[in-house]
Amino acid sequence: MIESALKDKVVLVTGGTGSFGKKFISKALMLDAKKIIVFSRDELKQYEMRKEFGENSRLRYFIGDVRDKERLYRAFEGVDIVIHAAAMKHVDACEYNPFEAVKTNINGAQNVIEAAIDRGVEKVIALSTDKAAAPVNLYGATKLASDKLFIAANSYVGEKNTKFSVVRYGNVVGSRGSVVPFFQQIKHTGVLPVTDERMTRFWITLEQGVQFVIDNLNRMRGGELFVPKIASMKIIDLAKAIGPECKIEIVGIRPGEKLHETMITIDDSRHTIEYNDYYVIAPEFNWWTTEKIEGKALPDGFEYNSAINDRWLTVEDLREIVKEN
Repeated sequence: MIESALKDKVVLVTGGTGSFGKKFISKALMLDAKKIIVFSRDELKQYEMRKEFGENSRLRYFIGDVRDKERLYRAFEGVDIVIHAAAMKHVDACEYNPFEAVKTNINGAQNVIEAAIDRGVEKVIALSTDKAAAPVNLYGATKLASDKLFIAANSYVGEKNTKFSVVRYGNVVGSRGSVVPFFQQIKHTGVLPVTDERMTRFWITLEQGVQFVIDNLNRMRGGELFVPKIASMKIIDLAKAIGPECKIEIVGIRPGEKLHETMITIDDSRHTIEYNDYYVIAPEFNWWTTEKIEGKALPDGFEYNSAINDRWLTVEDLREIVKEN
């Protein structure tokens, strides 16, 4: 079933030189994608990726920015599947450069949608974040807007056959700029800074995130927002796992930061469908129906929050995951 989504397909990944992009592309090569286009704006990262992946007749590298609609139109020619992973994602950078975040995360989403429809792309999956649910910072707000655009795009296609869905998950172990490499870089100082000892986060490995996207290429009908059932962890436990000999310094929550993250709000849960290992937040459009869907409705007042999760990672679990990733 997994092979049917990518086998003999032309796939384009925006932000293809990022942590997710590289892992997804290596997987897509193994699953016999016909051609894979790496679309990103950093020529150095593309150069480094060429060296890492070696010469491969199925790989193409396009320099471009999702802000540039004309470049997307050219890049999407003949493409079957688009994975939209390009984004400004660092909370501090988005707070300090708000207009730039809007141009990339919101205007860029619109450009991807319009280019995909006009070029006849079959399926588009956009990557979201837990920070898009009940956002308190600009990054989360722009990604919430992006999510809404991609879901609504299914009503925008007219007679075209392009389908759009969104995948939302939590913090990715070891992704660039995340807390794991930061702790690893500074643990030699003997001190690890933790913003608040109560802080929790959802936790997923890069391999799990990529596989979840591939699985949903098969499942998607267009309009769904897919959320995996994943474990929570305490940031203070992560610090203990990475630097057991280190002193932990409580430094206070940064602007735009939450104590706990949410992936499904109470309001969203009213139209969310539960499956064994994931949830689907269904679109509130009259054309979308739950007929022939085997999942079940959630109870009133349900919220998928990292503080009240029923799956938790221990310090030892975290130590093993960090070691493997």
